[in-house]
Amino acid sequence: MEVVSISNGLINDELTFFGTSMYLKRNVVTAPIPAFITQVHVKLGDKVSKGAVLYVLQSKESRALGNDISKIDSTLTNFGIINIKAPTSGIITTLDKQQPGDYVLEGTQLCTIAESNDLVFQVNVPFEFTKYTKTGDICTLIFPDNSLHSATFTKALTTMNVTAQTQTILAKCNEILFLPENMMVKVGVGKGGRHTNQILPKSCVLSAEMMQEYWVMKLINDSTAVKIPVTIGNKNADKIEVIAPKFTSTDKIISIGNYGLPDTAFVSIISTTAK
Repeated sequence: MEVVSISNGLINDELTFFGTSMYLKRNVVTAPIPAFITQVHVKLGDKVSKGAVLYVLQSKESRALGNDISKIDSTLTNFGIINIKAPTSGIITTLDKQQPGDYVLEGTQLCTIAESNDLVFQVNVPFEFTKYTKTGDICTLIFPDNSLHSATFTKALTTMNVTAQTQTILAKCNEILFLPENMMVKVGVGKGGRHTNQILPKSCVLSAEMMQEYWVMKLINDSTAVKIPVTIGNKNADKIEVIAPKFTSTDKIISIGNYGLPDTAFVSIISTTAK
């Protein structure tokens, strides 16, 4: 049999959900007056900053007068020339007018900008785990390239997916990113508190068939082990937190050969491992 000593540490038992990117707000850019499109400075999918010139329009009157009016009055050089600027930073998601020379009426849609400030992720959460995704809670976004980004849950939608029985929770990244819509990401959510507990290898902790009772086999001398009921906390693939009772650093817990031992058992220890 092998025994180990208790150690102290933290196991952050994480839940993993899946989410997709989407933009909550889009700005539709329209023509303010009837005019001709003389220049187009953007393409579909371009990233634009607030105030950037998207289109240059020329009114009917300006085109009809041509350059002659500037010869008459130099202050009218740019008469009827209108720069259409981006009202916000974001991505061009539709480009309705892209051909210079086209004539547009007042209110004609020119393009649409998805606001980068309103990029969110729709996270599908089973209802029993919604207690870990409250507004203001922090989560970790894991992108397809395995990069990690911190995000905050902002709100929960009021409908459930009938088939999967999951609720959609919106999470907003804590940095401004330019991403395509409908990109699937993993979302890591911690279940436990950030406090230090006693930690043992998982092989030390035994349980009944219903997994409602847990215990360890602790040495009380060189050849005798007794059953000690324990309360467990978070766990991962290798280790498990022991909330109670409190052990000392000198206590020896059987890690290998403990399965099936009675409450009080005579044992022979072949190895002691410090953990």
